[in-house]
Amino acid sequence: MGRYEGRVAIVTGASSGIGRATALRLASEGASVACLDVAVDANEATVADIGGAGAGKAVALTCDVSDERTVTSAVDAAVAAFGPPHLLCNVAGIGSFRHTHELTLEDWNRIIAVNLTGTFLVSRACIPMLLETGGSIVNVASVAGLKAQPYSAAYSASKGGVALFTRSVAMEYAETTLRVNAIAPGSIDTAITEQFTFPDGASATLLGRIMPYRAFGRPEDCAAVIAFLGSDEARYVNGAVIPVDAASSA
Repeated sequence: MGRYEGRVAIVTGASSGIGRATALRLASEGASVACLDVAVDANEATVADIGGAGAGKAVALTCDVSDERTVTSAVDAAVAAFGPPHLLCNVAGIGSFRHTHELTLEDWNRIIAVNLTGTFLVSRACIPMLLETGGSIVNVASVAGLKAQPYSAAYSASKGGVALFTRSVAMEYAETTLRVNAIAPGSIDTAITEQFTFPDGASATLLGRIMPYRAFGRPEDCAAVIAFLGSDEARYVNGAVIPVDAASSA
């Protein structure tokens, strides 16, 4: 039996990258997985791959994590399909490189809304149930939220917020059975990486600060740590933000 046999997981951003890898990993360990994403076709493909692998069950649910109404609807649908969650993985995220003086308010608001507000909205919807199931939350922050990163003011602010949100919620519920942790990925080969094209005039010296020391990591590297943090093996881990970055934040 897998670590997640008989358990229910909700994974946001499940259509690609770390979210997809996480959904596949949890299902392979026996979880029933509610896959939430705005990319309908790609999200359905994730669910189809879970079904094709013959391990775990999954359902695809359309959800914009920055929209309170659709978050409520998607979480309700997940509970209707599988029952209350034991694990919430807040993976959905967006970002880009910009000179701060060229960053529009629209872009700023959208990045904060998806990465930070989305993490809050889905967590808020699930916490009452997670308290009942003795469950946990694993958020996806970033090394960009742990140290300064050029051309990333909005993204870094959002992911720094996720890191402190993680620690704050973990502390708030520390006397209960709810655990809240996060991973902080470095350079991972995902679709979101393609959004990070360097702005005109970007400094090679500054960009050297964020280059990985070796090849990019894989989404599966992050999914493995998420699966550990959400499992009973990590029962004494709470309020942690764990880099998955081949020492780039060391």
